[in-house]
Amino acid sequence: MPPFTPSDTAFLLIDHQVGTMQLIKNIDSAHAGRMAVALAKAAKIMGVPVVMTSSQEDRIQGPLMPELEQVLPEAFASRVKRAGVVNAWTDPAFRNAVQATGRRNLVMAGVTTDVCLVFPAIDAVQEGFRVQAVMDASGSPFELSEDMARRRMEASGVILTATNTLVAEMAQNWSTANGSQLIQLLFTDVLPPVTPSVVAKGAAI
Repeated sequence: MPPFTPSDTAFLLIDHQVGTMQLIKNIDSAHAGRMAVALAKAAKIMGVPVVMTSSQEDRIQGPLMPELEQVLPEAFASRVKRAGVVNAWTDPAFRNAVQATGRRNLVMAGVTTDVCLVFPAIDAVQEGFRVQAVMDASGSPFELSEDMARRRMEASGVILTATNTLVAEMAQNWSTANGSQLIQLLFTDVLPPVTPSVVAKGAAI
């Protein structure tokens, strides 16, 4: 499969709301939140369009994470507020926003994986989009339901990935202007801390 590039890709951040984030139990929810924000930062560096959506912000799901607004205020302000539609892809406003990007490669992350991410990811593939689902920026209440959602997505043609892998794929070359910013993002926001002695020896990804 040809790599996703900044010129042909859009990022979709689905239901990273302060209430739904608390439902993540299969991985550390704080880590999943950081990865979602890292994706937003990476998109900003690369100039990749981002479509955000939320469901019933006035209920237990709550508003989208405020960190997303700090990184991408325009995308946050234009987010698609669904009235209760479970599968975001079936919401005309969301689907139209995605199509308006003009991109056929979609990077998706959603909370929860087993409800908010699995359905739009599969539907997008069925409509001819290439989809990568970022699993460490997503999560589920149960390991079983997470596993079933992952299997279902893979069987339907969704590519499962992680934040650092996706960023590296799209950077392509760390020596470029964007690549330099992206590798800095990985070391500061995504990867475990690296000691100065290791850096001094020229460690690289």
